[in-house]
Amino acid sequence: MGEGAGDIMPGEREWPGPLDVQGLLESGWRPTPFRQFIVKLHSRCNLACDYCYIYEMADQGWRSQPRRMSKATIDRVAARIAEHAAGHGLSGVEVILHGGEPLLAGVEHTRYAVTALRAALGATDLVLRVQTNGVLIDEAFLELFAEHEVYVGVSLDGDAEGHDLHRRRASGRGTYDEVRTGLERLAAPAYRHLFSGLLCTLELANDPVKTYEALIEFRPPMVDFLLPHGNWESPPPGWSGTTTPYGDYLSAVFDRWYAAPERETQIRLFTEIIRLLCGRTSRSEAIGLSPVAVVVVETSGAVEQVDTLKSAYDGAAGTLLHVLKDSFDAVLTLPAIAARQIGMRAMSGACLSCDLVRVCGGGLYPHRYRPGSGFRNPSVYCQDLYRLISHIRRVMVEDVSLLSQPRA
Repeated sequence: MGEGAGDIMPGEREWPGPLDVQGLLESGWRPTPFRQFIVKLHSRCNLACDYCYIYEMADQGWRSQPRRMSKATIDRVAARIAEHAAGHGLSGVEVILHGGEPLLAGVEHTRYAVTALRAALGATDLVLRVQTNGVLIDEAFLELFAEHEVYVGVSLDGDAEGHDLHRRRASGRGTYDEVRTGLERLAAPAYRHLFSGLLCTLELANDPVKTYEALIEFRPPMVDFLLPHGNWESPPPGWSGTTTPYGDYLSAVFDRWYAAPERETQIRLFTEIIRLLCGRTSRSEAIGLSPVAVVVVETSGAVEQVDTLKSAYDGAAGTLLHVLKDSFDAVLTLPAIAARQIGMRAMSGACLSCDLVRVCGGGLYPHRYRPGSGFRNPSVYCQDLYRLISHIRRVMVEDVSLLSQPRA
């Protein structure tokens, strides 16, 4: 080992650190401009969920972040987003107010943020969202969201027993009842149009169908089922490498969802897999090979990659760029960003030899991490994803064959 080599960050020597972006540009490749901006309005949380990638996993950078994004930083973020949209002729962008728990910023500070963003973007179509754990949803926030057309996503892990396994207060007290109260307020007639959907992190101990049915009780327009974050160095709970517990779980949910006489909700992962199997492109970073056009701004104004990378290693999401001095265009040519926009050229050899690579796309990027080779690996959920996608493909093929049979 050479002098100082021990001080090299993993991302500098592992994929995609060595990616030749200049060579890509010279070959004719061009980056896809950012269309989704995740703005960390508050860096702390009022819950203590034990699977949280921000507080409980490898990167503990939240400790050095300001608790709340300042008004001056909000103004700069808004200006940078407007600059990026105008420079690339984007007709619309999406901004997600995130955390931590963004509602800890308070009603008036949140008002300042959404007002600043709408003013800066002007004629650009701006879709504003907030992703919350739901316990602080009250009439004051809902009136603000209705006034400024802010859509609300809520995290819920199923019924009371399933949800409270992980989503608890620091005291250990479960939060299902508080979240349910918030959801009931959001689902009231005056605000229901703002309800964008539910996020549910899978827990193998919870029954899949029972979990799904507990979620649709709230009539969400969309459900996102999230795989617990893990990688090849730190595998997810229940992972063995030889079985497919998460693929089995999701296949059971798919069968219940797909067989319903009427569509009860959309499940993003399933609808994206169906789109990809039909030859269309993905609209989700979790699946497929579409360019990822998402960037994160921390409360300090630091610009980062998608924050789920914090589950891989300390500093995995960092870029060293900041809204006070750097444009979002400067972020686009970083190797770590380019790697998520070059499709098949970023796939591992194992992925390239797979018949489902164009559908799976290697799975969610953070789940591919392995020390030494970085992110150029199949997902740690490779077998689970193959199990799920193959199951959905088989069901679709059977349905198409039934349609093609002559009528009696």
